[in-house]
Amino acid sequence: MVPFWRWLRSIAVGTLNGILKFAFFLVLVGIVLVIVGLIEGDGLPRKIVLNLDLRTPIKDSASPSVLAIQRSPTVLDIVLGLDRAGRDARVKGVFIRLGSAALPIAQAEELDAALTRFRQSGKFVIAHSQGFLSQGLGDYLTAASANEIWMQPKSPFGPAGTGGGGVFVRGLLDKIQAVPQIAKRAEYKSAADTLMEKQMTPPDREQLTALMQSWYDTGTGAIAAMRKLAAKAVVATLQRSPQLAEDAQRARLIDKTGYDDEAEGAARKRSGGAELVSIMDYVRATDSASQSGGAPRVALIAGSGDIVEGSAEHDGLLNNVNQIAGDDFAQAIRKATKDSSIKAILVRIDSPGGSVSASDQILDALRKARAAGKPVVVSMGALAASGGYYVSCDANKIVAEPGTITGSIGVLTGKVAIGKTLGLIGVTMDQVGIGKNALFDSEVSPYTPDQWANLNAQADAIYADFLQKVSKGRDLPLTTVQNIAKGRVWSGSDARSKGLVDDLGGFWTAVADLKIAAGIPASQRVVFRRLPASRGFVQTILDALDGTEAGVRAVEGLGVFTRIPVVRTVAESLSQAPQYGVQMRASNVLVQ
Repeated sequence: MVPFWRWLRSIAVGTLNGILKFAFFLVLVGIVLVIVGLIEGDGLPRKIVLNLDLRTPIKDSASPSVLAIQRSPTVLDIVLGLDRAGRDARVKGVFIRLGSAALPIAQAEELDAALTRFRQSGKFVIAHSQGFLSQGLGDYLTAASANEIWMQPKSPFGPAGTGGGGVFVRGLLDKIQAVPQIAKRAEYKSAADTLMEKQMTPPDREQLTALMQSWYDTGTGAIAAMRKLAAKAVVATLQRSPQLAEDAQRARLIDKTGYDDEAEGAARKRSGGAELVSIMDYVRATDSASQSGGAPRVALIAGSGDIVEGSAEHDGLLNNVNQIAGDDFAQAIRKATKDSSIKAILVRIDSPGGSVSASDQILDALRKARAAGKPVVVSMGALAASGGYYVSCDANKIVAEPGTITGSIGVLTGKVAIGKTLGLIGVTMDQVGIGKNALFDSEVSPYTPDQWANLNAQADAIYADFLQKVSKGRDLPLTTVQNIAKGRVWSGSDARSKGLVDDLGGFWTAVADLKIAAGIPASQRVVFRRLPASRGFVQTILDALDGTEAGVRAVEGLGVFTRIPVVRTVAESLSQAPQYGVQMRASNVLVQ
């Protein structure tokens, strides 16, 4: 037995030594980061032109990762980065590439506001397009905020208006004997029409026509104002699309034709020979320094994507999950509520909805925050419908862009039974259920009449509760909410006229409202604390150094460290590695 105990002791001692060595290694890395920060600063050049590539679709926000590495910027990255750059004497201007992302109108409005705010600091914006490929107005509306718009010679200018539709598969489901059974509240709730209908319903056509007309009117009006043209002239030009760059130049919708290197050269010349720095590199290098100082702290809690139950932490430290997980989002609100240093909560929502349980969990957290004396303002992105509106309805103020898709106060629940479909290819399924409704959600058999009645009773109860919550949160009579609900989507402009939204504008409009609610002077800057925050080794170091000058320098050093090509390559490779685990599924009843 003695040799065994000696062997066991040697393993224990070796393990302990390994832990101590690793801890010592972490301390050394922290020291190195401090030294790098002291020596290198944030690693950025003395003269900068920010390079902003908007040629692919972008998210509104992204969940934080340990090294804050993202392949492309989000709307919030751009909005906050441009605000910071407007106050940074090193930054002389912005060079934008765009034209093929088909940006939503509301995103374009947010980006336009951010770029206009940047220009008001006395700096320039030059945009270049190798062709505005989409018939929609979003890409061009974003470009219209620039001092100069360049297009490649003979490239297509496609902006013409707003349009869209859907694919309806009910005929196919009938052919394969699949039985769709979806209960919707109410007639405008069209998300499941693709399964239930063979064409667009009259209520859906009505709401989409109104929505797109609103987008067209606000888009053409904004373009006319920024290009200093008559609205009728802008509309007349768009009516001639698709056309070529030279046609758009004659109509004064663009300023110059030339290639990307020529437009970039114009930006460099105007800046006095500055270096191009990608906006994400700039954001990473300056982000932590922007969190320091004695300004009032505001919690910034942003969510993008479907609302789901549970937590997204299992999806990896380096991944940006395009979901709003109820546990994570509610916990972030609760943390901000308990933190006495946080004066108010700014919630940014970009979501089509999802689980009613998770939506209700988030709404409850926001209500408790307000009850604890923390003002809450919601800033809506391109989309805040159904569950996205549900979680917002009890805020002190709701701010939406004129083009934000909002409302859709309604409910969907149901299933598609495919038992007979499988039989067509010789596949049979059999089941055993103990209990009258044990197989209620089975996709093999349709609902029985009693089950269908049960399902509709659930939909009625959830819908009635949704209406009550909106009535109370928005201080509107229940009858008014009933009339403007019915599952209908509205543009931000129309939603404001119905009382569903308080103010029209973007992120900084919401910040202004939040300052009023929190008693913060309008001229005073605030520090945004992003929640939920990433954890792990990096965050541990940041927390330990928070609020000190050495901490700021260390953080700047970390920015340099994460921009080292090898470090970024490894981190990005890890973020793309397969992630394993149980995937979450939204509950059967959806506010979507």
